[in-house]
Amino acid sequence: MKNILSVLFLSVGLLLIAQAASAQRNPAAAADEAFENKKFVVAVERYKKAYTKVKNNDAERNRIIYQLGECYRLTNYPKRAEMQYKRLIRKDYQKERPELLLHFADALKANEKYNEAIEYYKMYAELIPEDPRGLSGIKSCEMINEWLDNPSKHQIESVKRLNSRESDFAPTYAGDAYNSIIFTSTREGSTGSDTDEWTDQNFSDLYVSRMDRKGEWSTPVLLDNSDGEGEDVINTKANEGAPTMNSDFSTLYFTRCPKDSEKGLSGCQIYKSERSGRSWRAPELLLLGNDTNAVVGHPTLSEDELIIYFSSRRVGGMGGNDIWVATREKASEEFGRPMNIGPVVNTPGNEMFPFLRYDTVLYFASDGHPGMGGLDLFKVTIDENGEWGQPVNLGVPLNSSGDDFAIIFKPGGEEGFFSTNRDSYRGYDGLYHFIIPPVEFTLSGTVKNERTLQFVEAVNVELVGSDGTSVATYTNDKGFYMFGKSQVLPNTTYELILSKEDYFNTTGTTTTVGLTKSTDLTRDFMLQPIPEEPIVLPEILYDLDKWALKPQYQDSLQGLIKTLDENETIVIELASHTDARASDEYNEILSQKRAQSVVNYLIDRGIDPDRLVAKGYGERVPRELKKDINRDGYLFEKGTVLTESYIDSLDVEDKREVAHQLNRRTEFRVLRKDFVPKPKPELDKDINIVMNPEDNVVKYTTDPTTGEIQTICTINGYSMQFTYEPDLNAIITLDKALELLNKGAISKDNFEGDPNQVLAEGSIANNAVFVVEEFTLGTFTVKDVKFTVSHRLRHPLMIGRSVLQQIGKFKINRDKQEIVFEVKE
Repeated sequence: MKNILSVLFLSVGLLLIAQAASAQRNPAAAADEAFENKKFVVAVERYKKAYTKVKNNDAERNRIIYQLGECYRLTNYPKRAEMQYKRLIRKDYQKERPELLLHFADALKANEKYNEAIEYYKMYAELIPEDPRGLSGIKSCEMINEWLDNPSKHQIESVKRLNSRESDFAPTYAGDAYNSIIFTSTREGSTGSDTDEWTDQNFSDLYVSRMDRKGEWSTPVLLDNSDGEGEDVINTKANEGAPTMNSDFSTLYFTRCPKDSEKGLSGCQIYKSERSGRSWRAPELLLLGNDTNAVVGHPTLSEDELIIYFSSRRVGGMGGNDIWVATREKASEEFGRPMNIGPVVNTPGNEMFPFLRYDTVLYFASDGHPGMGGLDLFKVTIDENGEWGQPVNLGVPLNSSGDDFAIIFKPGGEEGFFSTNRDSYRGYDGLYHFIIPPVEFTLSGTVKNERTLQFVEAVNVELVGSDGTSVATYTNDKGFYMFGKSQVLPNTTYELILSKEDYFNTTGTTTTVGLTKSTDLTRDFMLQPIPEEPIVLPEILYDLDKWALKPQYQDSLQGLIKTLDENETIVIELASHTDARASDEYNEILSQKRAQSVVNYLIDRGIDPDRLVAKGYGERVPRELKKDINRDGYLFEKGTVLTESYIDSLDVEDKREVAHQLNRRTEFRVLRKDFVPKPKPELDKDINIVMNPEDNVVKYTTDPTTGEIQTICTINGYSMQFTYEPDLNAIITLDKALELLNKGAISKDNFEGDPNQVLAEGSIANNAVFVVEEFTLGTFTVKDVKFTVSHRLRHPLMIGRSVLQQIGKFKINRDKQEIVFEVKE
């Protein structure tokens, strides 16, 4: 940060020192005078000349080297400063000037030589233990890797349309539309033609720029001339900068640093100017107490303009530039006596460029608190008792090894501007924009015909959220659908319901729960046409001459149950067929009983009986193969009709037996698509519990922030807290899954798929599934519960409604914070 407002504050005392130094008869007197007047650029050249003239005086030569290092440090050339300090370290000059160790360590840190910097901070801390900057420097170097490894979500970008080849810094918003800013710049075209001998740049002025409808910033112009007609009221031949505006943007407060003493004042002061139409009225000096000689700058005000924070190096401070506060009873009155805000915020280093947000959060720049190098950005909060909390470093990417300072925020979010010299080899400042983009989601996909793989147009896609929201859209001629970021919300689980005439409905789920970054979700679907011909169900075998549905074949009907649940308006026929090896009458009766056993099972699983028709066809309808089938080593080609005569013609007995098996089948076909679903019965409100009342109740607590239900379960004997999320199944974080694995609660044998791939490289693959033999909640235990591993999850373990329903029907009593499982007599 190579600008007048960072050097801050030439005082009468310094002028007297300068006069004393210039009175001395030695080659470096002129350099010393320039240094004390903070004309560091001039001082550098004079010290170089003086060094060549000093002979046989090592003490003076070393002092000149030290002063050169200080000039480079104060004008933000850390590499040049490091070189000068290193020359003195070799000569043990720190015995005469202990602060050499501190400045050398600071230069090393700014040059990203962190390990070496720690060594010299330790030396300084041992030599001057009462100065906290040594330990602070050690801590900052140790924390840098943590900051680098854990950056914030801010996205930053240099604003090229605002920045010039010189320094551009310290902005403020200029209107309530927040599409214009006033900022400080030393660019060509500034008022006055002189070069500032403190910085070797033009004197700084205030500039303004406005953003157009396309989001482009206009070419910055001098604030006085922003309307093309203004006079030089704000900007003068002195330095102006570090502006801020009151809450209604009617008054501008800014810092002015005169070129020389005027009217008994010296150094920087705060001025204010009221807006008059598109122009500004003559600025007035802002009085802060009775001390009119104090040097102040960098103002920021509360919403009601009754509190002002500013930076100043004055009597009663902590050492460098500190942040001070002053108050007043009315906005029309003068501010009272300033008070230092104390050692929690202020350090022996420099605290500058404060920005007050929400009247309770103060952002500022400091090189005294642990940071990455130079000035870092911090924030601190004041409570209702006026006590300051501990300052927090804003971390990467807002902070860098350079100077980062003068942050401002746009109301309502994490967006604004800050100043930095991180990209300038000359140490010049530039304006950066920052934002934490909102976490947003979209959901899109395509729908194809499962039979033809062609896109299906005009499919109704309904999106139903766990938060109760519901929106719908249709696929276009490319089978494409999309839901935008206003429709897909964070921390929500969604069910997609797809429907189209002459197609089976289908459903799917997706979730934004646990997603911390904006994501474009995709979910593609295959839609199955409703065929005119019967659909053969997966193999269901019966005992000889029996019709009872065997338990091991009930799973074959799960797909049909899902289809019926997703298509509530269809009525189907369940058809059963036998082979031809018994009488026609016997086979008709047997097939009818078998068809009815399937219907009865579906009714038991909640399917309305009015949607089901059982039909036994006996041996009357031989099977026609729709594709090649290879069974037990025998090939039956597509188009073959398994008539009795065809089977009898087969010359191998085993092949004939296989053909009979293929004829024994259960099919379904859609009879109608106009069934009107009946209202679902409500759960009984009064239920008699036939057990100890304590046994069917599970107590729970709630998350204090979100109100989510949380309680304890046991997974294969290992206790763990879970959060209840109704629309999920059972999802566990990677860390907790590894914990179960390492404690022996689960093993590689519990995982589905190839364990060598699922458990590769000492981790567990995302979305890996493992089966828990026993899941216990309260007094209830269920077996073989599937858990999914997620690398991104809000809570360590989340259990949904489907898992609890394996125990039984339940309801949640929020008044008593109980999960009550219901068992009827």
